[in-house]
Amino acid sequence: MTTDRTTEQTAAGRTRQPLRGKVALVAGATRGAGRAIAVELGAAGATVYVTGRTTRDRVSEVGRAGETIEQTAELVTAAGGTGIAVPTDHLEADRVRALAGRIDRDHGRLDILVNDIWGGNHLLDFDTRMWDVDLERGLRMIDLGVRTHIITSSIMLPLLVREPGGLVVEVTDGTAETNRERRENFYYDLAKNGPIRMAYILGEELKEVGATAVAVTPGFLRSEEMLDFFGLTEENWRDGIAGQKLWELSESPVYIGRGVAALAADPDRARWNGTSLDSGRLAREYGVTDADGSRPDVWGFMLAEKAGRTPRADAYR
Repeated sequence: MTTDRTTEQTAAGRTRQPLRGKVALVAGATRGAGRAIAVELGAAGATVYVTGRTTRDRVSEVGRAGETIEQTAELVTAAGGTGIAVPTDHLEADRVRALAGRIDRDHGRLDILVNDIWGGNHLLDFDTRMWDVDLERGLRMIDLGVRTHIITSSIMLPLLVREPGGLVVEVTDGTAETNRERRENFYYDLAKNGPIRMAYILGEELKEVGATAVAVTPGFLRSEEMLDFFGLTEENWRDGIAGQKLWELSESPVYIGRGVAALAADPDRARWNGTSLDSGRLAREYGVTDADGSRPDVWGFMLAEKAGRTPRADAYR
């Protein structure tokens, strides 16, 4: 009876924390989607290395001193995982190599790589022509949104493919389907479509070694930065519905975090290899909800509009 009870308890623990024993790296976990993904991976039991440029001693060019990777690591641990903060600028290959060396020494492998590095919103000028954007400003967006992902993947993939079953998640803005039309800014368009192509190309290469690559996107994300921009908080965000188009279909970072954690725990996740998924699709597939129990689908709403239909917003929440 003792053995049976122990077996049952162990099985129940694995159900509650299906990623226990797994090692993850969330590159770009200071705030927003990256932080939430790290926390939800931790809630599922993973050991999560979290990286970024803003620490308690240093602030990145984004200029948001109140959000640090140390805070993220503490949230991961509080959620039930093990959070490890490692300050890293992912444009510096030597820093990323040092990070890979630490993970290798600590665990000898990497099971989940989440590339969520960005930090370029302050460089974005909407509705511009390519030649009207300052070249250095534009190239900085490419560096932050694409080059960082390339450097990180190049250095981390040898660890990830050491054992079969690894997962690469490229976090971006939009999917292959939604991004067929021009995105507001030439450089932003390239920066956000690059990770989608990365997931597709890496998926082709990784499937040969039993690993998977997927691109994911949140919808209208109520990140800390976005809430501050609108002068709102997560507690009173609904006050902005009347003044912001599609704000009622916005989502908290928890939503994409839960979706990615469910994807990582899916033993059949290879069926998504090379594709791009939005938070609404992840929610439908895995039965997860946002923190308030809703399932917003702003991308679905916008695709319906583009198809000439007249969707009701309440049907996409």
